[in-house]
Amino acid sequence: MNTSIDWQSRLKALGPGLLWAGAAVGVSHLVQSTRAGANYGFALLWVVVVANLFKYTAFEFGPRYAAVMGESLLDGYQRVGKWALVAFLIPTFGTMFVLQAAVTIVTAGLASKIFGTSMSPLVWSAVILAICAGVLTIGKYRVLDKLIKIIIVILSISTIVAVLTAFGHGSSAKVDFVPPHLWNVAGVSFMVALIGWMPSAIDISVWHSLWTIERRKETGSAPSLADSLFDFRLGYFGTGILPLGFLSVGGLIMYGTGESFSPSGSKFAGQFITLYTSTLGSWSYPVVAIAALTTMFSTTLTVTDAFPRVLKRSTELVFPNRYDGKDDRSLYWIWMAIVLGGSLVIIGLFMSGMTLLVDLATTLAFLTAPILAYINYRAVTGPWMPDEGRPGPKLLLFNWVSMIFLAGFALFFLIWRFILN
Repeated sequence: MNTSIDWQSRLKALGPGLLWAGAAVGVSHLVQSTRAGANYGFALLWVVVVANLFKYTAFEFGPRYAAVMGESLLDGYQRVGKWALVAFLIPTFGTMFVLQAAVTIVTAGLASKIFGTSMSPLVWSAVILAICAGVLTIGKYRVLDKLIKIIIVILSISTIVAVLTAFGHGSSAKVDFVPPHLWNVAGVSFMVALIGWMPSAIDISVWHSLWTIERRKETGSAPSLADSLFDFRLGYFGTGILPLGFLSVGGLIMYGTGESFSPSGSKFAGQFITLYTSTLGSWSYPVVAIAALTTMFSTTLTVTDAFPRVLKRSTELVFPNRYDGKDDRSLYWIWMAIVLGGSLVIIGLFMSGMTLLVDLATTLAFLTAPILAYINYRAVTGPWMPDEGRPGPKLLLFNWVSMIFLAGFALFFLIWRFILN
């Protein structure tokens, strides 16, 4: 039996997994991971590792389902039952404007800091969203696919350089610094928010499945399950390593210095660059700036594509009589206009308190994680799933352990936060 790996086939299948990585590395990595390091040093390193570990199966089931069934996870949710689709759409509607606004305002703040213009963060946000919409209008999936591959390479290289530089610099903590207490309301609440979007919210598994199907349409080829999982794992484990880098840089450079991040998304972006370069030296400005801007732009671009794509397919499933078998592209643009317009309103109204909104959105993602993980499990183990595509017994066992951990931690947080405190 020939067990050799067809690397040409594997490399040809690359795309959806890297798009998933581009969507995941934004707020959870640059903002939350850096805040974790700056506020608590390396005390939350285990949280990052555990979150990536126990969310693996829920995310893996997205490309698995799409590769085997030739349809998105949303279609799988419909097969599980309408309740599953509703359970997915509730947190989607609850977070889509905040998520789009959060990634956009941080990107706008970075662009303003780097290019030194006098435009307001709101205007910069509108410009960035217009650029993203323009890229998607001109090139659709194909340009998005190629652009993200370039951005991921730049991001990886610049982040590695920043981390190595930070370790060479050593800790910046003051001698008389007193570490903050982790197991209090503020500490546990931040821990929950960190887990919520680490490496990302589980509903993004749906995005991955939709990109897998779109790639099939664009290329005319259907990657095997093995090729699709290789693409996913490359992106997933890459996004699992990057937050460790951002947390390390935050812990080595900012932890114990007395500096704190502004709750304003635009001011946070400026602080992010200024604090790094003031400690590492002015020579590091291009490295830090490129790493930060490419991280956030890749996230903004993929999020700008993902929500309209999700809502388009959801609309088709909710109203099957009207859209039966039709691929109405206008739905995509209608939902994009709604999401981008709503996010600009959020930016205009809550610009100074963006980190609070991010914490609320990430907490909602944390609390709904076990529910969505269970629905993904039901989708890939239902009677419609061919035997050759079903997860093996070891993966299913680990999935149950992961779901129990996510559900148990969510229950602990609710009891601890609202009953014991």
